[in-house]
Amino acid sequence: MSKSVLGKSSNSGPERISEAEHAVMEALWDRGTATASDVCDTVCEARGWSLATVKTLLSRLVQKGVIETRPDGRRFIYSPLIARSDYVGGESRRLVDRLFGGRAASLVAHLAEIEALTEDDLSEIEALLKEYKS
Repeated sequence: MSKSVLGKSSNSGPERISEAEHAVMEALWDRGTATASDVCDTVCEARGWSLATVKTLLSRLVQKGVIETRPDGRRFIYSPLIARSDYVGGESRRLVDRLFGGRAASLVAHLAEIEALTEDDLSEIEALLKEYKS
C-alpha cells in the first residue's frame, strides 16, 4: 500500500517535494524501480544535471519518506513509496485550498477567465462533470 501523504513536517501538513525532486519522482514512477544511474539516464541530459545531483535528490527523497532504497551489490535500488495519483491528488487539493479557498469551481472559473482553457478543455470538463454527476 502506498502512502497517501508525504513525510510529515511540523504543523504545516505534509512535507513538500521540490520541482527537482519531482523530476526524479517522475523517473521512478515511470520505471517502478531504478538505480541512481537509471534515473540520471532519464533526467540528467535534459536538465544539465550530474549523477551526484541525482544522488543528492534521491537522498532527500529517502529522508522525506517518499522513496525507499535497498542495496544491490555496490549500488542501490530506489522505489517510490507513494503513488503518482496520491501525490497529484494531494498537490491538487493543496493548490485549490491555498489559492481558491478550497473551491475547485473557483479554479475552473479562473482558468476560463484568463482564457487558459480551450473549447476542447471546456467540452471535456463538461463531459466529466456529467459523468461524475450520474
